[in-house]
Amino acid sequence: MRGSDEVRSRPRLVPPRPSERPLIMLRVTSTVAFPLSSEPTTVASLRAGASVEGTFACSRKDRLVARTGSAYLALELRDRTGAIAARAFRDADVLAGRFERGDLVRVRGRVERFRDELQVEVTAIERAAGADPADFLPVAYRDLDELDGFLEHLAREVHDRDYATLLTALLDDSQLRAAWRRAPCTRSGHHAYLGGLLEHTVAVATLALDTSQLHPRLNSDLLLTAALVHDLGKTREFCLGADIALSDEGRLVGHLQLGVRIVEDHARGMPDAALLPLLHCVLGHHGPDTLPGRRFHAAEALALYRLNALDATVKGALEHGLG
Repeated sequence: MRGSDEVRSRPRLVPPRPSERPLIMLRVTSTVAFPLSSEPTTVASLRAGASVEGTFACSRKDRLVARTGSAYLALELRDRTGAIAARAFRDADVLAGRFERGDLVRVRGRVERFRDELQVEVTAIERAAGADPADFLPVAYRDLDELDGFLEHLAREVHDRDYATLLTALLDDSQLRAAWRRAPCTRSGHHAYLGGLLEHTVAVATLALDTSQLHPRLNSDLLLTAALVHDLGKTREFCLGADIALSDEGRLVGHLQLGVRIVEDHARGMPDAALLPLLHCVLGHHGPDTLPGRRFHAAEALALYRLNALDATVKGALEHGLG
């Protein structure tokens, strides 16, 4: 049972810490473009009388009509430190054409107290080009460098030449590796944060390694490789902005087929005797309904399905409750 002491001695994966999100009212009064200063302003740092100059994520945008008949925008802006309810009462239709829900937007103004609540009189607002969504979306609490190290360790536990060559090609793809490290696993379910895919991959692969030791009749190289690559399609399933959204590929093709494409693109020259069982595992990791005849044709595919569900459901319960 190679590596069993090393695997069991590794620290346990832990969920990210929940964040508190204070609610602050914004009032938009102008639409003048502006350059932002190098010092970011956060929601949590807003104080009455202070100036505001920063970039926020727009997670809500609704055009509403006041009792007077005039249109206004109801917005929610946020960053990692809090959520901001915003209202744009002037030039609502002009503002509506300058950004969309899901954009990162720049705002500038001054914090004032109105009826015992903080609100910001905004003097400029615009779509923020080049802003990094990672500054606004939740991120895995677990250190991503550590998870990267676990990923490489688990890949070294694969000894079959074909599968080891495939994993080397995947890990050496710098663009894929960066997306693998950054991607969430879901939009709002388990591991729904940046780094969630890497955390989930390491967890399922660790379970696969231990399962192979408990059931030596399983092809451990096939099962472990399948566990490592089963969700690679999620590196292309999402687009990141103010929220985690589906990409066109994710919406129209889905991560199962995207994962198959990624594996095939990196499996040049792999014989069908190795490649086809691996693709069978990837396609069936959510259950047999996506497989020919709606049934598993390999015990490793069944094992991956159960191990993937185990990590996803337990993580989901810990993050969102048993209900």
